[in-house]
Amino acid sequence: MSVGGAEASATERDAGAGSGGEAESADAARYQRTRAKLKQLLLDGQLDGRDVEVEVTHSGPQMWDVMLPQGAPEGMENFMEMLQEMSPKRKKKRAVKVSEARRILMEQELDKLIDHEDVTGDALERVEKLGIIFLDEIDKIAGERGPTGGGGPDVSREGVQRDLLPIVEGSNVQTKYGMVKTDHVLFIAAGAFHVSKPSDLIPELQGRFPIRVELKPLTEEDFVRIMTEPENALTKQYAALVEAEGATLTFTADGIAEVARTAAQVNQRMENIGARRLHTVMTTLLEDVLYDLPDRGTAPIVVDAALVTERLRAVVEDEDLRRYIL
Repeated sequence: MSVGGAEASATERDAGAGSGGEAESADAARYQRTRAKLKQLLLDGQLDGRDVEVEVTHSGPQMWDVMLPQGAPEGMENFMEMLQEMSPKRKKKRAVKVSEARRILMEQELDKLIDHEDVTGDALERVEKLGIIFLDEIDKIAGERGPTGGGGPDVSREGVQRDLLPIVEGSNVQTKYGMVKTDHVLFIAAGAFHVSKPSDLIPELQGRFPIRVELKPLTEEDFVRIMTEPENALTKQYAALVEAEGATLTFTADGIAEVARTAAQVNQRMENIGARRLHTVMTTLLEDVLYDLPDRGTAPIVVDAALVTERLRAVVEDEDLRRYIL
């Protein structure tokens, strides 16, 4: 009897274990189906509006940035950056939408895959071999030089030139990412030499810019192309601004030509500021239109040659108004 009872108990345990295993298998299958369904909803974008909580690395100012004083030695930035990398990362939890959470998590995972040392090294190599540095308004540091040296350029201006000279000639420049050799960097300088001239620069700096090109003033045809061809042309920007209020703004071909003619004419009579003149002309032309736009409704606005002439005639002909408005 005892043996038979033991066998019966073992059979009952096996049956219980089998039923428990089937239940676990059913729970696992249900979990996989639920997971697959949620994944499909996530891919379809049906969960983008829901709120979730994610843990992100705190991107606020670190104490190392506060400890770095103004005018610190060049190598101190690298030392502070190394300390910042060694310090533990501060993290916090944020409640965001699923769409925003996907972007945050994607950026964090992609950042882990990037070898920042390799990227920095490649960037330094490209800067040294293919780098181009553009120095604009170099005429501002040029001063009239007397034949005997008396009454020469301003000391501060000549000081800036002498500071630029070793960089243009070729030297090692300390940056936060390491040393950069400027021996093979291409330097391009530009300036409006109306008061001064290139020969007013110190001779050493002049010799580092052997190729000189003189630019021609913009013409009416150039202004027309500037207002029509670029993707973010002024005419398209003003049309989008008016469209945001529910109205439409259209520039005719003769209207654009008249704006270009006015801008070129004002540049000839006054200081030639190039394409910047189009901003002032367009602002004066559409000032009343934009001011009355909320009360105007959805009526279409057409800018043709007649409208341009009517609104700009008084300004163009009046010397005082043109000086302060255009």
